[in-house]
Amino acid sequence: MDLVGLGRTPDAKDIEIGVLRHQLMVVRRQVARPRYVPADRLVLATLAKVLPRARWSVFLVTPATLLRWHRELVARRWTYPRTGRVQRGLPPDLVDLVVRMARENPRWGYLRIVGECRKLGVRVSATSVRRVLRRHCLGPTPRRSGPSWTAFLRAQVGGMLACDFLTVETVGLTRLYVLFVVELERRRVHLVGVTAHPTGAWVTQVARNLLMDLDDRAHRFRFLIRDRDAKFTSAFDAAFGAAGIETVKIPPRAPRANAYAERWVRTARRECLDRTLIHGEGHLRATLSEYVRPLQRPPPASGTKPATAQHRSCSRGAARPGRHASTTTNDPRWTHQRILPGSVAKPSIRAVQARSGCPPRDTTAFAVYWRRAGGLSCAGCGLRLRRMERSFAPRSRSGVGEG
Repeated sequence: MDLVGLGRTPDAKDIEIGVLRHQLMVVRRQVARPRYVPADRLVLATLAKVLPRARWSVFLVTPATLLRWHRELVARRWTYPRTGRVQRGLPPDLVDLVVRMARENPRWGYLRIVGECRKLGVRVSATSVRRVLRRHCLGPTPRRSGPSWTAFLRAQVGGMLACDFLTVETVGLTRLYVLFVVELERRRVHLVGVTAHPTGAWVTQVARNLLMDLDDRAHRFRFLIRDRDAKFTSAFDAAFGAAGIETVKIPPRAPRANAYAERWVRTARRECLDRTLIHGEGHLRATLSEYVRPLQRPPPASGTKPATAQHRSCSRGAARPGRHASTTTNDPRWTHQRILPGSVAKPSIRAVQARSGCPPRDTTAFAVYWRRAGGLSCAGCGLRLRRMERSFAPRSRSGVGEG
């Protein structure tokens, strides 16, 4: 009212305040969010402490922003700069020493590691040792020395069996079912039965046959893992229960719970069945029996070298009964071992001639005999080498062979 001339005449100060307020309203309409420098924030935060809270509407910021600015000023007031002292950790070689001691000696605690380090002339605190071990995911002594889940589960597989069905399509598109059982500890596979029409009675009968084959070894097993197939009836479970083997069903639609059996099915398909055309039950049984034969061998005795399927050693220098011992040889070129077809290369013709004494002019005749004989076999096993030596031994002047 004073500005429009209806009241007392205003002074210059009131007019200046009115102009500033109007300009402030114009700025608020044009600027959505004003920018403040640190000096502006300092002045506004200081004036906010002097001005009553009811008059804080004159500021372009909210009351919460003013209070935050004031807290930042207080925090900056009591924050001191760094003195220049750099915090250093343990040397890398000392960290490696502590971690190595903890891993190689799982029964050593923090204080034991500190004491062992002092014996080596290295001083380190127990707190530093604990911090280093935590950084490398090594817990306290009891937890560090305990078995892991992998070691715990591997210790239980000695008494477990796993069974499942394997389906094979024949040449005539007939589906055959193979029931097999796997020993989890030694990966030994037992072909229980092959049929085109599996029933509950058939599965129970082949299970009894398997228990008869296991005989004295059946008491070593405690659990049998199987799926929820309807062909596994209660009589099947009772047959194993009578032998002290408890049947454990895997969850529905969870083949990974029976991973050992599923893995063998994949291996058998990739290495054998996908490369063979199956004609019938007998052919499938013979094929799988030959495939799992290496898995049926017992493990080698402790301290002995296991023999492979392609390379089995015989008694060096031993002659067959009824044959002269001079027919054997200790030449390193003639290893007294069984050589399967296609496993190793055959020695040359001239090498055999040098051993048997055959003259070079008989090379053609010797080659014919070599092909007919089928190659070299084991002299220690008493096969074809001595017969070849007798046939191509050097003849005397009278025309009678020496052998």
